[in-house]
Amino acid sequence: MLSVVVFDADETLIDLRPAVTGALVAVLEEMRRRTPVAAGVTFAEVESDWQAVFGSMTAAPVMEIRRAALARSLDRAGLVGQLDEFAELFFTTRYALSHPYPDALPALAALRADFTLGYATNGNSRAERCGLPGEFAFELYAHEGGLPKKPDPAFYAAIVAAAGVPAQRIAYVGDSISHDVLGPQQAGMRGIWLNRRGLALPAGVRPDAEVGTLTDLPAALRSLQPTNA
Repeated sequence: MLSVVVFDADETLIDLRPAVTGALVAVLEEMRRRTPVAAGVTFAEVESDWQAVFGSMTAAPVMEIRRAALARSLDRAGLVGQLDEFAELFFTTRYALSHPYPDALPALAALRADFTLGYATNGNSRAERCGLPGEFAFELYAHEGGLPKKPDPAFYAAIVAAAGVPAQRIAYVGDSISHDVLGPQQAGMRGIWLNRRGLALPAGVRPDAEVGTLTDLPAALRSLQPTNA
């Protein structure tokens, strides 16, 4: 019987895209304020710098990846020497604009009476800085205490240890097939796919449940419980 539900953060509970977009806009505006050279730098270029560095830094902490992306953007305008100032601007703005999806808090409230709730993420969306303070019995962040990123098996083992119950009693909810469905399933947990964008399910993948919104999650979890529960 399921007793613990653990959530991914970004694009699952937290609407990250507007926050990152707003933070990059603030960075670009400040770049243009500091030097006329930055007038030739486009938002598309600044936005693309994340993907340009991500491939070679996949296993690194997210904050380090973002700093590398910002350094690449600043170098376009000869401002890379001011990276620390711009990183502070980015992260201050990013956290100020980071909020849960409208369905997140109601879903957590609906689940809390029946399940222990956990939070486990590869990213740097601290629950208390993203509108989710005090919502979880435990929180796990990759690269804290040596914890590797998903889909490393050690990440899921840490969830089981923090939950304090066998893996088969845990459901993991997230938007990534590889990180939030296959990884948990391989660790013995239930993997629930939050498919907000209505994407096609990849061939050969069978989530234990699929929901388009967190509003549908309580019913999906009930469907996974034994019929005599």
